[in-house]
Amino acid sequence: MAKKMTQFVCQNCGTIYPRWAGKCESCGEWNTIIEEDLPQKESPTATMGRGGRKIDFSDLRGAPEIIFRLKSQIGELDRVCGGGLVPGSVILVGGDPGIGKSTLLLQAVANLSKGVNKIGSPTKCVYISGEESVDQVRLRAMRLGLSEANVDLASVSNVRDIVATLDTPDSPDIVVIDSIQTMFIDTLDSAPGTVGQVRAAGHELIRLAKRRQFAVFLVGHVTKEGTLAGPRVLEHMVDTVLYFEGDRGHHFRILRSVKNRFGATDEIGVFEMTENGLQEVPNPSALFLAERRGNIAGSCVYAGIEGSRPMLVEIQALVAPQSGATPRRAVVGWDTNRLAMILAVLEARCGVSLANKDIYLNVAGGLKVTEPACDMAVATAIVSSLTQKAVPADMVIFGEVGLSGEIRAVPQPDLRLKEASKLGFERALTPPSRTDKKPKNDMIRVTHIGNLRTLIDTFQGG
Repeated sequence: MAKKMTQFVCQNCGTIYPRWAGKCESCGEWNTIIEEDLPQKESPTATMGRGGRKIDFSDLRGAPEIIFRLKSQIGELDRVCGGGLVPGSVILVGGDPGIGKSTLLLQAVANLSKGVNKIGSPTKCVYISGEESVDQVRLRAMRLGLSEANVDLASVSNVRDIVATLDTPDSPDIVVIDSIQTMFIDTLDSAPGTVGQVRAAGHELIRLAKRRQFAVFLVGHVTKEGTLAGPRVLEHMVDTVLYFEGDRGHHFRILRSVKNRFGATDEIGVFEMTENGLQEVPNPSALFLAERRGNIAGSCVYAGIEGSRPMLVEIQALVAPQSGATPRRAVVGWDTNRLAMILAVLEARCGVSLANKDIYLNVAGGLKVTEPACDMAVATAIVSSLTQKAVPADMVIFGEVGLSGEIRAVPQPDLRLKEASKLGFERALTPPSRTDKKPKNDMIRVTHIGNLRTLIDTFQGG
C-alpha cells in the first residue's frame, strides 16, 4: 500500500511548507498552516506513452470570431465586465463581508433572466448559495423587489452534486456560486475553505463552465489585508477578477476590474447602496462633489482617470499642531507611502516645514485613489491647509510629483479637462504638456506648473 503523502499549506497565502510552523514566513500570519493530503499522482513516465491526438496549429491571420455577450441591464456591471458577460467565462468577485456582493449578483441574475441567450431562448439563471438557505435568499429578493424573477435557487456545497446537476445538455446560461470558500469536494479530507479545497473546487467549476459554455460568478472572501483569500492560482484560472470596494460608513460602492480577458482592466463601476438595493451611478463625479463646500482651506478637486472613465473627487487635508511625541500621518483613500514621499519633497525641495505637524488626508466619498496623477492635488491641499488659503472653487488639479520637485505629465489630460468643463469648472492647474499641442478644451483656463516650488510661491505670495 502506497504511503499517504501530506504537505503543510498556509490557509492565508497558499505557501507550502515541508513541516508545520506556527508562523507563515510569507504573509506573517500565525496559526494558519494546516496539514493537507497530497493528491495521488501517476508517474509522468507512465502517462507519457499513452496515446494523444495531434495538435492543429493556426496562424495569426484571419478574422476573429465576434463574441456574443449577455447584457445584465446594469450599465456599471456591464462596463466593468467589458460590455457584458461572455458565455463560458468565469468571474471571481471579492469584497469585504457585508459590502453588497450577494445583493449585486442577485440583482444581476434577476435582470439577466429577463433577456435571451445566444440562440434566442430565455436566459436560464441559477443561484447556488453555500452560505445561506433558500429562504434567506428569498427574503433578500423580497426586500429588493425581485421575487418574481425567474431564477432557480439552491443551497448546496458539494461540488460533485453541483456538477451532476449542471452538466446536462440543457445547462443554464448564468450560474452564481456564493461562495467558493464554502464549496468542497468529498474526495479530499481537508475542510471547506482550505487552500486545497478552494483550488480543487474552482478547477472543477471552471472546467464545467468551459465545457457547457455558461458564465459563472464565483464569490470570494477576502483577507484582512483586502486580498482574495485562498490560493493565488485561483485568480490566474478565472477570466475576470472584480473587487467590490467601499466603506460601510459611506453609501458609495466601487466595482473594480483588476483582471479581464474580455475587456479593459482597472475599469470601475460606481453604485449607491439604498433601501432598494444597489443603484448604479451614471455620473459619479457630480455625486462625489455634491457635498463639497468651496473656499475652504485644505480642500481641492482632483481630475482623475479610473479605467476609461474620468472622475472628479475632492481631496481634503488638515495640517494641525503636533499632538504627541511623534507627528501623526492619517490617510483615508490614498497610499500612505506616497504621502510620505510628497511630504519629503515639500520639506527638502520647497522648504515647507511639516516635521512638527499632524497631517490628515482624506479622499471624500470613500473612493480609493491609486493614480500618481493625484500627487499635485495632495500637495496643493496640504499647502492650502498649512497657509490657510483656500484653493479657488472653480479649479481642478492633476499632475505627478517627482523626487526633485518637478511636475510630470500624466495620460489623457484632454479627457480630464472635458469632464471638469462639463461640471462647470473654469480653471485648471496641470503639468506641462509633453508636446506643443494645446488642450482641445477652450472652456477652461489652463495654467501649467513645471515645479512644485512654483505652486508654493503662489500660496505664499497670494
